[in-house]
Amino acid sequence: MSFFSRIFRIGQAEAHSVIDKFEDPIKMTEQGIRDLKKDLQGAMTSLAEVKAIAIRTRRDADNKKKLAADYERKAMLLLQKAQGGTLDMSDAERLATEALAQKEQVANEALRVSQEAERHEQMANQLQANVNKIKSSVSTYENDLTTLKARARTASSTKKINQQLAKVDASGTIAMLEKMKSKVEEDESLAIAYADMATPDKSIDREIDSALQAGQTATTSASLLELKKKMGIE
Repeated sequence: MSFFSRIFRIGQAEAHSVIDKFEDPIKMTEQGIRDLKKDLQGAMTSLAEVKAIAIRTRRDADNKKKLAADYERKAMLLLQKAQGGTLDMSDAERLATEALAQKEQVANEALRVSQEAERHEQMANQLQANVNKIKSSVSTYENDLTTLKARARTASSTKKINQQLAKVDASGTIAMLEKMKSKVEEDESLAIAYADMATPDKSIDREIDSALQAGQTATTSASLLELKKKMGIE
């Protein structure tokens, strides 16, 4: 391989690589489906044209068959008239012979056109099969594209979430939470301390009254009864 050929191949490979980076596979697939639909439209137009030709040819063949049968019917009528005496037998046979000759010619033409109609019908059937195949391909590609679009969106979202999670510093977050917890506990302790400092000293009388109002326990009641007994109070 010559030096310039190698340079050309390297440049070509680099160009394809750059193009691949800019091409969107989904957009390329959509364009491919649009192109396939255009092909389908063209195939359907050709199918309609071939079907129309087949229909016309078949109709022409049927008309020629009917015409051949009509010539034969006329030849029979001529002979019947001659037999009935309304027509000279020699004239009847001459005209009947001409009619049969026309019948033979038209019958041969009908056979040829009928064979031509069969060829057009076979071509139409083949085109119909191709059209059906293209329709099925378009439907399959559209369904696959819908699925791939959904998968692409899911993959993109998942990738973004995973990238965000990868950026999170778990150890740093835990350290910050522990620091906040320590700060909150410190503030709570200070709040309790300030509350105790703000509360006035309770006098013994207030404590006694508070105990009396809060209800007497079984032990307190027994102590009180013993004190009253010492004091001689019933």
